[in-house]
Amino acid sequence: MANLFSLEVHTPKRLFYSGQAEVVILTLVDGEAAVYANHVPFTAPVVPCLLKIKDKDGNWKIAFSAEGILEVKKRKAILLSDAAEWPEEIDYDRAKTAKGKAEETLLQGGMKFETDKADASLRRAKMRMKVYKEGKNKT
Repeated sequence: MANLFSLEVHTPKRLFYSGQAEVVILTLVDGEAAVYANHVPFTAPVVPCLLKIKDKDGNWKIAFSAEGILEVKKRKAILLSDAAEWPEEIDYDRAKTAKGKAEETLLQGGMKFETDKADASLRRAKMRMKVYKEGKNKT
């Protein structure tokens, strides 16, 4: 039997995921990370990413995670995310529209806060589209 740990993913609107996991894979500001049971404790910022969870039965679940913070303890990991969605919850057309608007804003340039916001929107939209497509390919 795999070594398991407790994983919780919270958003401002709901408890997105709660259960035992063998591994969770996500992207931190300095790159992709895999967290297993008995991992060295740490806290780190998370960027918009494909969230991969291998559950207690060995099944992989994928989801979108927006910006957030991950806290890892010896037998528990908690992700506080601005948003999280399963592939079937993603509105692909909305993500595609958001991607187009963000690209247009970046092309036009402007104030740094505008381009920073557009860049973040673009990353979120691209990742949502990727998660949606991977979810479709999985079924």
